[in-house]
Amino acid sequence: MTHNLAQCRILVKKAVQAGSKALFLPEASDYIASSPAESVSLVRSVEKSEFVLGLREEARRSKLPIHVGVHEPGLDPSKVKNTVLWINEGGEIAHRYQKLHMFDVDIKDGPALKESNSVEPGNEIPTPFDTPFGKVGPTICFDLRFPEISIALKRLGADIITYPSAFTVPTGKAHWEVLLRARAIETQCYVIAAAQVGRHNEKRLSYGHSMIINPWGVVVAELGGTSEEPEIATAEIDQDLLRKARLEVPLPRRTDVYPEV
Repeated sequence: MTHNLAQCRILVKKAVQAGSKALFLPEASDYIASSPAESVSLVRSVEKSEFVLGLREEARRSKLPIHVGVHEPGLDPSKVKNTVLWINEGGEIAHRYQKLHMFDVDIKDGPALKESNSVEPGNEIPTPFDTPFGKVGPTICFDLRFPEISIALKRLGADIITYPSAFTVPTGKAHWEVLLRARAIETQCYVIAAAQVGRHNEKRLSYGHSMIINPWGVVVAELGGTSEEPEIATAEIDQDLLRKARLEVPLPRRTDVYPEV
């Protein structure tokens, strides 16, 4: 976690130098463990986590809000929560979201992972929260495969939907960009997807390719699949483009035919 905090401090510095209004970091930015037991042994409450306390200090010092994925202790002591925090410019934890969908997969010639063995799923879709650049609706990684969440967030007023992630390489190559662009197009929202990249341990390798996508489905910023040092991608959130996309292609729901999400 000390190493990861140092990496994130570099990203904070780069974001400030770029004039960014906020920094969006990936899922599980504090650590990615090699086993469920290790994950549980490493977890700390946000009040005691060196990683979270360090980022709160950075946010306060830089006056830069930070959106970051971390682990928190579960209600079941044998499990953790996979959450994303919004740390405001005063260094306070203003919002949090707990991942709804667990990554339980067994891919031929790829990873066999069962997140539900060590992670407690959340039980609610968050209300989008206000920022100077629009209302943000958070989700996490595997939630990307379930459009019901993003559609619900749009209905609740989201302008931006986030997908902090640690996608595997096989699923990333096949589905990452197409799913992100689909979520942007169907919700007419900006999508911000900060992604882990590279090897974490002998068992885990992440796809990378962090992206920012506009409401028309255009990738306006992207990082690569390898990185020698921490990188950021930046883009402008254009409220006029949001309004234009929604005005020109209205998407009224036929809730008389199918249920409202």
